[in-house]
Amino acid sequence: MDTSESSTEPQEKDPSPVPPHRRGWRRWAMDTRPLRRPAYRRLWSSTIVTAVGSQLTAVAVPKQIYDITGSSAWVGAASVAGLLPLVVFALWGGAIADSMDRRKLLLITNSGIAVTSVLFWLQAVTGLDSVAVLMVLLAVQQAFWGINAPARNASIARLVPAGELPAANALGSTVMQTGQVVGPLLAGVLIPVIGLAELYLIDALALCVTVWAVVRLPALPPVKAAAERRAGVREIAEGFRYIALHKVLLLSFLADIIAMVFGMPRALFPQLSSQTYASYGEGLALGLLFAAIPIGAVAGGLFSGTFSRARRHGWMVIGAVAAWGAAITGFGLSGSLWLAVVFLALAGVADMVSMVFRGAILLSAASDEMRGRMQGVFTVVVAGGPRLADVLHGTAGSAFGPRAATVGGGLLVVVLMLALAAAVPALRRYRV
Repeated sequence: MDTSESSTEPQEKDPSPVPPHRRGWRRWAMDTRPLRRPAYRRLWSSTIVTAVGSQLTAVAVPKQIYDITGSSAWVGAASVAGLLPLVVFALWGGAIADSMDRRKLLLITNSGIAVTSVLFWLQAVTGLDSVAVLMVLLAVQQAFWGINAPARNASIARLVPAGELPAANALGSTVMQTGQVVGPLLAGVLIPVIGLAELYLIDALALCVTVWAVVRLPALPPVKAAAERRAGVREIAEGFRYIALHKVLLLSFLADIIAMVFGMPRALFPQLSSQTYASYGEGLALGLLFAAIPIGAVAGGLFSGTFSRARRHGWMVIGAVAAWGAAITGFGLSGSLWLAVVFLALAGVADMVSMVFRGAILLSAASDEMRGRMQGVFTVVVAGGPRLADVLHGTAGSAFGPRAATVGGGLLVVVLMLALAAAVPALRRYRV
């Protein structure tokens, strides 16, 4: 790893020696080395409950808005209402995370998210039926989340050594992807039984577990230089200048933008399920298409031992993004629903590998006083890329047909990623 793009902070001492190589089936299974570290284990365990709980609210809010208005347009408007504060506060939150104790910031923001969930529950249980109130609460919740995510992700590099960052990212991403599969399914089962209000309450209770876990984390104060810095527009701009000066960071963001903007065809799933795969049953086809990528990502996480020890992080990102594009191309060419699901699941595996190593690069190639701002930009890219893809693929699907738009997008991902890797060698050369 280039010394100019790395940090050399003291790491928590290993609680027990770990053999360099695992034997038998264990070398293929999930790499759990970071869980040997109590602080990381507390941070990670808090996400197990909240990953599912947050998805309950993610389902309940659009369902309640649709019940009140009977309009999908209002559901879409609510999504936009949540996106703007997420983007603004993620950038600002990254600067805050670089200038104050990250544990304290996590306590404040997790408590804020929990209070917001309680307010969601109160408006539902009292029968307020106000779309305006729902949208305001959603905007406030996303603002808290925007500040929380950079601090949470930036803290990982202080809790595990650099060599275990890919494994730590795989553990966290697997839990979140599992929540995206289990949460909506659980919400669908629970809504007819207990109602929407109780879903909000379950999420609020789950967030209390997160607050308790954060209380038990060690203090995570900023480095001395960062402690004297404010969290304003100038500091946010410094983050973008830092990205521009460190090519490997810039390329990691560009790799994600290429994959998500040109290669995420989820906006075409409804059309494909009603036309191309209608013979399988429109409802079944739609559910399988939406579930396939997260299921593949979970599978990739469960077998992360196959790749988490790789040291050439740059090549892993390049290969994963190209594999994502190839799998999406295969999906677009599939006439069979089951073959399409297989290709989407393979894309999910590739996406997991990409997430793991892009996250590791952001944590290892940036110095600690800049990690919060890097994670803030990362949060914006992750949130904004798929939404831009929805617009792009929706437009292309209407003009050229959904299959042509999907195939074209997948091929474009492969071409652009390989061209970027060939033109700028910084990502190819990066290793830990």
